[in-house]
Amino acid sequence: MKHPLRLTACLLLAACFLPFVSHGEEKYELKYGAQRTEKRDDEAMRRFRDHRVGAFIHWGLYSMAGGEWKGKIYPGAAEWLKAWAKVPSDEWLAQMDRWNPTGFDAREWARMMKAAGFRYVKITTKHHEGFCLWPSATTPYTVANTPCGRDLLGELVKAFNDEGLDVHFYFSVMDWSNPDYRTQLNCREDSTAFERFKRFTEAQLRELATRYPSVKDFWFDGTWDASVKGNGAWTLQLENMLKDLVPGVTVNSRLRADERGSRHFDSNGRLMGDYESGYERRLPDPVRDLQVTLRDWEACMTVPENQWGYHKDWSLSYVKPPVEVLRRVVHAVSMGGNMAVNFGPDGTGRFRQEEKELADWLGNWMRHNGEAIYGCGYAGFEKADWGYYTRKGDTVYMIVFNQPFGARLRVKTPAGTAVRGASLIDGTPVGFMETARDEYNVNTVESSEPYVIRLTVDAGSAEGKYRDALT
Repeated sequence: MKHPLRLTACLLLAACFLPFVSHGEEKYELKYGAQRTEKRDDEAMRRFRDHRVGAFIHWGLYSMAGGEWKGKIYPGAAEWLKAWAKVPSDEWLAQMDRWNPTGFDAREWARMMKAAGFRYVKITTKHHEGFCLWPSATTPYTVANTPCGRDLLGELVKAFNDEGLDVHFYFSVMDWSNPDYRTQLNCREDSTAFERFKRFTEAQLRELATRYPSVKDFWFDGTWDASVKGNGAWTLQLENMLKDLVPGVTVNSRLRADERGSRHFDSNGRLMGDYESGYERRLPDPVRDLQVTLRDWEACMTVPENQWGYHKDWSLSYVKPPVEVLRRVVHAVSMGGNMAVNFGPDGTGRFRQEEKELADWLGNWMRHNGEAIYGCGYAGFEKADWGYYTRKGDTVYMIVFNQPFGARLRVKTPAGTAVRGASLIDGTPVGFMETARDEYNVNTVESSEPYVIRLTVDAGSAEGKYRDALT
């Protein structure tokens, strides 16, 4: 054999992908597991996929406290302050009497997110605390019963839509304000209470879907307790209800459980929901986790390492600089995923200066280089020390974060893939040369920030190449 090492690599790659592309006999007969064996690929799903980068906004009563309760600062995630400080629900929800975000301007939020280069925004309609940003008829714990009294969610939906941004709804199933919620169902009383809770949750979701029909996605959280995992039929029912009410809507994998209690992936290893949402403040490894390139997925990240909601003291966490935030966005896209970057406005409805500066920096980079992000995905090239590849058709983008001491960027292409041209985004040619079979050197570019080189290569999808290799 002329290339034994390449053959070995292909066999190892096939072993890595095989569980995710095999369509043989299933181990379990599941009624409530995955409802499809392939990627969802309708127009709405392609829109979700092509957007690639969005914002996450955590806003609720916890934004007023900012990580502090009765004079004590808690270093944990601010949206969990009720749990850290062991605050009774009635005392926590009494903060509603002071909820009046005088600095809130939905149009200003929308303009900021649009200028940052985001294509969609996920909004926390209700977090674990149970406070609703819309005037729900299902509970007294809503904006309707605050000094503000406005439908803040409705204002945000309209403002974002007016700016051309898709709106996604975060929704916590776990609800600390509802006495019928149970973490486990240990007795008949627990089961009876949880049945009431299921009807309550269904009613809230029905409200959201019917009041705001332009919603594009439901992102579920708080579904890890045994009570939810033991109700796989109900989780599928909720997904189907939302898709009936809002044609084309996407639903994340966090909602779903099968009849054996498996989450995200059913007991046969099939993805439930429309995309995987298991990557929170972490990213798949570009060598060990290549299986993610065969499915849709989305990561989400905080800017301070451990804060989603507003916290007064960012010095308690490592704060990612803008270039690191961008690196994680690019990392996700390079592996065929989306990234939602989190922002946590305070109780007045204002963003902190660091978040505004981050949005400005990202927006400036995306205005010049967004071509390498939007509509792009996995390129199928070998991992590069200097940065990442993304791909759109027969165009591969080199996104350079680590400028080498030498003046060359090594590019190792998949077998039989030839580089035909190289240029900057503005069309300025960049020198390159073939140095070995399926290997090239591309000239570096002087730049004070991450930059993009556009390669023209032989057509053919990266995913298709790997699927073909297995057959």
